[in-house]
Amino acid sequence: MTRSTRDRWLGYAGRLLVALILLFVLLPTVVVVISSFSSTSVLFFPPKGWSLRWFERAVSYDDFRSGFYSGLIVTAWASTLAVFIGTTLAIVIHRYTFRFKAVLEGILLSPLFIPHFTIGLGLLMLVAQLNLGRGYALVIFCHVVLVLPFVLRSLYVSLQNLGQRVEMAAASLGASPLRVVWTITVPLMLPGLFGGWLFAAILSFNEFTASLFITTQRTQTLPVAMYNYVREFADPTLAALSVIYIVITATLLTLANRFLGLGRILNVDAPR
Repeated sequence: MTRSTRDRWLGYAGRLLVALILLFVLLPTVVVVISSFSSTSVLFFPPKGWSLRWFERAVSYDDFRSGFYSGLIVTAWASTLAVFIGTTLAIVIHRYTFRFKAVLEGILLSPLFIPHFTIGLGLLMLVAQLNLGRGYALVIFCHVVLVLPFVLRSLYVSLQNLGQRVEMAAASLGASPLRVVWTITVPLMLPGLFGGWLFAAILSFNEFTASLFITTQRTQTLPVAMYNYVREFADPTLAALSVIYIVITATLLTLANRFLGLGRILNVDAPR
């Protein structure tokens, strides 16, 4: 077998392997999408008939609607606060050197490797000891902690891509450090700020594990409402709701990538 023939077969084998991996990853999604159009009252695959009634139930069920509105409240506050806090911390950590800098960065990034249920359970025990209520403030605080590492990642890359020449030029002309940040640094970071906010919003809206411990009936988010639903019913409503989730999330990410270039923001574009 010649070298060119061997390389060609290796290329075919590589493409086949990638296709099999994609099939393995996407197969559950395909099953859920097909099952969402089932006409039977029991989740069944393949469907015996076709219907859109489960989509109607998904958008009209009271607990899902209240969970959706609660999720929007938590997501809007958590992602916005995470961006404000993350911007301040990212600039400080990236631009300055101080004692315990590595410790601070490690603490901020710790939610990446600490299980979310541990954070949720810890917050539940804390508020119980302090006799505090489990209102929106607690849920928002928890979500800020969980999404902050992803915001910091986005902002770190934005700061690395900026450089400091423009900031140094503004400072040399007499601008104060605060004025430099607000008039130079922050405007140049806007793509990274929006990318960080978008990822924080998606992660916050989909967060379930920690939310299960700290939400109540009044503050439960949509994933918690879906969990409570599946404990009582076994119809395709959740499959239909999952399809709606997938379409909305994919649309938001596609639009963000189209107009902002998420690969550039997250520093994953291939070098040219």
